[in-house]
Amino acid sequence: MKITKLEKYTPEAANQIRQLLIQLSRTHKDPGEISKQYIRELIASPYHDILIAQTDDDKIVGVALLSIIANFKKKKAYLEDFVTDDNIRGQGIGSKMWEEMLIWAKNHNCTELDFTSGKGREAAWDFYLHKGATIYDTNFFRRQV
Repeated sequence: MKITKLEKYTPEAANQIRQLLIQLSRTHKDPGEISKQYIRELIASPYHDILIAQTDDDKIVGVALLSIIANFKKKKAYLEDFVTDDNIRGQGIGSKMWEEMLIWAKNHNCTELDFTSGKGREAAWDFYLHKGATIYDTNFFRRQV
């Protein structure tokens, strides 16, 4: 098992990530095709990276999208869409990815890793709490633009 940064777009990688995102979805709905251009933009950006966990035969079994965000005091890392394949959960892949995410954040001079985890994701909450994350009181808002 290896954890690496996605370096280039391939239709195979995009499809494997898409399958993982279906598992991440509460409704298990297909999010649709992942834009080739968008993945290329993420790969080219100095502010974003896509970390992937791959088996020895290069099958993607985990993915995490990391971004750098900032406020007036510090840089922080933001985690979006972290998922490992249902079929390999409990084998330590998520833990290995978590450690790589923390290294990524440190290497980008970030002081914190922020993320959300929705209601009904108690197994994920247990994972995060076990890894030293804390829940803080906030309201997360969204506005379409």
